[in-house]
Amino acid sequence: MSLSLYKKKRSFTNTPEPAGGKSTVKNKLVFVVQKHDASRLHYDFRLEMDGVLKSWAVPKGPSLDPSVKRLAMMVEDHPFDYRSFEGIIPEGNYGAGTVIVWDEGTYEPLENVSANKKENEKNLLKQLGAGSLKFVMHGKKLKGEFALVKTSYQGENSWLLIKHNDTYASQEDVTEKDKSVISKKTIAQVEKTSNKIWKSNRAQTVKPAAKKSIKKAAKKSSKKSSKAAIKSQH
Repeated sequence: MSLSLYKKKRSFTNTPEPAGGKSTVKNKLVFVVQKHDASRLHYDFRLEMDGVLKSWAVPKGPSLDPSVKRLAMMVEDHPFDYRSFEGIIPEGNYGAGTVIVWDEGTYEPLENVSANKKENEKNLLKQLGAGSLKFVMHGKKLKGEFALVKTSYQGENSWLLIKHNDTYASQEDVTEKDKSVISKKTIAQVEKTSNKIWKSNRAQTVKPAAKKSIKKAAKKSSKKSSKAAIKSQH
């Protein structure tokens, strides 16, 4: 597990993205798929493993059609708290753009599944190392069997995301379901409320000393405004 590359690419004083976090789900492994309107629209496919979110960027998004193989480029591990991140990454920062939680849920290995989370995690990490992951998803949009298979198609980080032919397989374009499963908003709607999302995230990081400075500045500004108003009346 390493978040060093993730942290190296980000300045947490300028972006609302989380820096860490630990799993609070005892018996299940979680996944999240985030729709990310950055320089290019794509979907970030993330699976909890080894205390972090193993992550792949899927340019065209997941497909429910077993005949369709989606390119998935493996990227740096993301912190567990990223699973619920939704909002705006400001311009000038890595990955600048709007993010929504497109889907979320739990998952487990397809084969040799255990009631023990650690055993399932160990199983999946072994598959990851071998370059072939097979798992079952229990999401709101993505359900059933999927596979991630390593390929040399576009370099050492390229994989293919494939839907297995099961009862949830379909030719329906699941990406047309474009709303967040958390806020029920589209990318465009989240962009319109970005200031609210940014402020709410930033408010949690404001230190007491900073709050005092803000209050003092507000008082000074108020006094100046009052004096200016008095002068204008004479």
